[in-house]
Amino acid sequence: MPKIREVLLVDDNPADIDLTTDVLGRNSYPSNVHAVADGLEAIAFLQRRGKYMNSLRPDIVFLDLNLPGKDGRSVLAEAKSDPALQRIPIIIFSTSSAIVDIKNSYKLGANCYVTKPGNLKSFVSTVSGMANFWFSCAMLPGKED
Repeated sequence: MPKIREVLLVDDNPADIDLTTDVLGRNSYPSNVHAVADGLEAIAFLQRRGKYMNSLRPDIVFLDLNLPGKDGRSVLAEAKSDPALQRIPIIIFSTSSAIVDIKNSYKLGANCYVTKPGNLKSFVSTVSGMANFWFSCAMLPGKED
């Protein structure tokens, strides 16, 4: 039986959360998707603070850059500077295709940068492709607690 992946989806767009969660739920790689809508919640989830105290650490994070509270750049920098979190792959999944965002994301430790497509068919294909790569091809580190 395939391993169930724990996925943290950090995005403030409810439609993108619903669609990404739906696509991940329909692929052949089982996953539990946890969604939060801002950077402060993302850090609380990753550090298992407050209402997330009993949450499992994610195997992978899909992170939008433009978030309320604490933007994705700050979440990325904080997660990658924390020894308990830095092993978790973080995929930037953003509408931004600005070179400065791409370069800065990799500089801060992003494991991948993917621009969100503007149409439904491409969005579904992109999320399916990310799931296929990260859940089937890429070797992810084991859990560390």
